[in-house]
Amino acid sequence: MRKLSVKVKITGWYLLLMTIMAGLLLAFLVAVSGSVSTQTAMDQLEQTVRANLRQVDMADGSLQFGENFLFYDNGVYTLIYSQSEALLAGQVPVGFTASEPFQNGLTRPVDVDGARYYVLDFWVPLGWDSGVWVRGVLEAPENPRLVTNLLYIAMIALPLFILLAAAGGYAIARRAFRPLDRITATAAAIGEAADLSRRVEVPPGDNEFTRLARTFNQMFERLERSFEAEQQFTADASHELRTPVSVIKSACEYAEKYGETPEEREETMAMIHRQADRMSLLIEQLLRITRLDQGTGISLQENVDLTELVRTVCADQPREEDRLLVEAEAGISVRGDAALLTRLLQNLIDNGFKYGKPGGHVWVSLRREAGEVLLSVRDDGVGIEKDQQEKVWQRFYRGDPSRTGEEGTGLGLSLALRVLQMMDGEISVDSAEGRGTTFTVRLPILINREKQSEGHGAQ
Repeated sequence: MRKLSVKVKITGWYLLLMTIMAGLLLAFLVAVSGSVSTQTAMDQLEQTVRANLRQVDMADGSLQFGENFLFYDNGVYTLIYSQSEALLAGQVPVGFTASEPFQNGLTRPVDVDGARYYVLDFWVPLGWDSGVWVRGVLEAPENPRLVTNLLYIAMIALPLFILLAAAGGYAIARRAFRPLDRITATAAAIGEAADLSRRVEVPPGDNEFTRLARTFNQMFERLERSFEAEQQFTADASHELRTPVSVIKSACEYAEKYGETPEEREETMAMIHRQADRMSLLIEQLLRITRLDQGTGISLQENVDLTELVRTVCADQPREEDRLLVEAEAGISVRGDAALLTRLLQNLIDNGFKYGKPGGHVWVSLRREAGEVLLSVRDDGVGIEKDQQEKVWQRFYRGDPSRTGEEGTGLGLSLALRVLQMMDGEISVDSAEGRGTTFTVRLPILINREKQSEGHGAQ
């Protein structure tokens, strides 16, 4: 039973249900057949007797019967009795030997020697003080024979009915499960081809199979993002870690091969420490970007006071106060991840000082404009060449280190771009050689009437 398909199992349960219902229906028919046949016989008796009543009359002291009067009609015997209950006309059924008293208008069963009859009497007045009794007698139908016929018919009809029900049930189940078969085939093809870019065809409507197909597509989409992120992380890590690992390996081999003075040994250890720090920072940023690519590295469930965040980050900078200038409008809030926004701002400020001119300045500005939040970080450095501006968002792109004497990981702006994409924001760069660079972040504003009123009042 466990190896049967779901369609066959559903058909089996459907067939079992139909068989039970047919059995219950047959039992009901057998149960009510007796009462139905009894009521039918009594109705037939009453109709026949009443029809004969209109054909009885008295003329010149003698009984007269109309042309439509029938002493025997469709199993009903009609008998005429005098007021003294003497039989005047008609033939009593052979087996009816009971002396049944007359009861006007009452149909009743009478049992005679194991046989049952139905009897109905009517008094027909034919004068002031005279009249006749009209009696109808009908032998009761044989219910066992009726039940036997019914069972015989059921034995022939029920197997055909069950076969038709089985065929129809399987056809219905097969048609109903057709979308599931397509979903299964597509999912199997995706698994065999390892092509996670394919999607399951979503059936029309809004039923269980439609929701299942959408769920499969969402699952494939997440799997595709996860595999792509894993591949990207592997490629990035193997590419970028090659250099510091080579440097550390070369330094160790040199130290093992040649004797070093204490000063050379200290310089070698410092170099190894720097490369290890660089590797640690690189891995941390790669993991953070990978989590963002997978949609698991950000929380958008908190309201962030961006004004307070900007002021706090700028106040904690290890720079001279006159080199970092801040102008933040009060009462600005957004919905996002405070930790990632802090890292984003810190990275933009670090880049501003790193690629600015020696002793240069960085300006941080936060304001509202046209229903959104604008956060800009501007420096007075040499700027970015026009053909290089689109490349700054690429992973591992680095500006010319000869201008700064230091080299970063090349992941900061890529990380900033992914953070803003997850927060429904965007970032742009405006730069020209010789007049500095401005990075502008745009975020949806979170309306807070109390803070807005405080901010406008402070201005």
